[in-house]
Amino acid sequence: MARQRIAIIGAGPSGIAALRAFESAERAGAEIPEVIAYEKQSDWGGQWNYDWRAGIDQYGEPVHSSMYRNLWSNGPKEALEFAEYTFDEHFGRPISSYPPREVLWDYIDGRVRTTNVKDKVRFSTAVRWVEHHPDRDMFTVTVEDLVSHQTTSSEFDRVIVSTGHFSFPNVPDFQGIETFPGTLLHAHDFRGAERLADQRVLLIGASYSAEDIGVQAFKMGARSVTMSYRSGPMGYDWPEGMEELPLLERFEGETAHFSNGETREFDAVILCTGYLHKYPFLSSDLALQSGNNIYPAGLYRGVVWQENPKVYYLGAQDQWFTFNMFDAQAWYVRDLIMGRAELPSAEQRTEHLNSWQRRFEEVGGDADAVRFQAEYIRDLIEATDYPMFDLDEVVRIFLAWKADKKKNILTYRDKPYPSVMTGTLAAEHHTTWLQELDDSLERYLSTPEETDVEKVVRGADAPEVHTPDAGR
Repeated sequence: MARQRIAIIGAGPSGIAALRAFESAERAGAEIPEVIAYEKQSDWGGQWNYDWRAGIDQYGEPVHSSMYRNLWSNGPKEALEFAEYTFDEHFGRPISSYPPREVLWDYIDGRVRTTNVKDKVRFSTAVRWVEHHPDRDMFTVTVEDLVSHQTTSSEFDRVIVSTGHFSFPNVPDFQGIETFPGTLLHAHDFRGAERLADQRVLLIGASYSAEDIGVQAFKMGARSVTMSYRSGPMGYDWPEGMEELPLLERFEGETAHFSNGETREFDAVILCTGYLHKYPFLSSDLALQSGNNIYPAGLYRGVVWQENPKVYYLGAQDQWFTFNMFDAQAWYVRDLIMGRAELPSAEQRTEHLNSWQRRFEEVGGDADAVRFQAEYIRDLIEATDYPMFDLDEVVRIFLAWKADKKKNILTYRDKPYPSVMTGTLAAEHHTTWLQELDDSLERYLSTPEETDVEKVVRGADAPEVHTPDAGR
């Protein structure tokens, strides 16, 4: 039998998980398929591979990362830790529970840094089209080398889609928005809150993007921060200068009108209105069409495309768990491809899909959603050799994290949690998140003698300055 050829589209955390899964099997002595991953950026890491370019890269391609400067993890690292490569192993010592972007990228990269996995990735290569040939049950993958401008096509037995779903912004319309004279952008194109200093900022949305960009803007000195919600407020104990208002109805120049009759004037508006499942390189019979939820319809066990079970999706869910969920998915997909796991019949897959869909429909809130995703991951891990870990403890950490944010939205990142994998208690970062203005790996791993904001940022001889607190 000829050796299978597998195409992986995207080399962010999900694509790297797929590469790692195959590498793990090969390291254990198994013969693996020929694996080729295509990544549009010049390096891997997906959302965690930050680039200063907003909107368009040097090749005229849309920048698919929605990362921005000074982003720190907004969930405890203990909830996303790889079961087979811990933070202790990577850094050699405890680090804090909420690392900045560069630290998490280093962790993702470090897991595969000493392997040959990167040799399997074609960087600066955009997948233009994937076509399935039913007569031969093969896929033609057409790609463009963005450096040489050469377009080529290759045949594959199976395709793993690991592009994520936080790249194509959902941009709703608002009456009169064309009259707004200030800065207007989607969260996807947001690259840092420094420009919002002394600005009156409106964030349209009530989820994690609005929450995090809002507190970033506050941290960087915005004059005011307003968040507009559609179905309900986030409900945190916001500091003075931050507020939530109900649905935005219309703009009249710089004035925004809200459904409760309130009006505010703004200098900057950021649309935190979510993202679309969009796969322009796939025909409609292969492309997932779903809202952003924790159990997208049409995916058996959350990964196998029901209409063509040789197409797989990694990381297509709305996410509480992230890195370790991608691993669980990747290990299961690998085992299906390598014949280690049996794919049920279409009828059995439909029955399984329907049963989990019913469970999903009974999810009543965040706590239920976290537990649902934990059970989903447990189901996948039990079918593979990926190391099982204490999913119930991860759920507990998630719920404690939610409580921490309710207690103080500005200080929750300063709290340490123990590793689910090793039991190691996280370190306390040398500087509180609200005062830390340097998110570099070098700064994060340093042990500065002075940690107060005026000496860290302005120098030892700087005059005393007011630092923001819960009552700004």
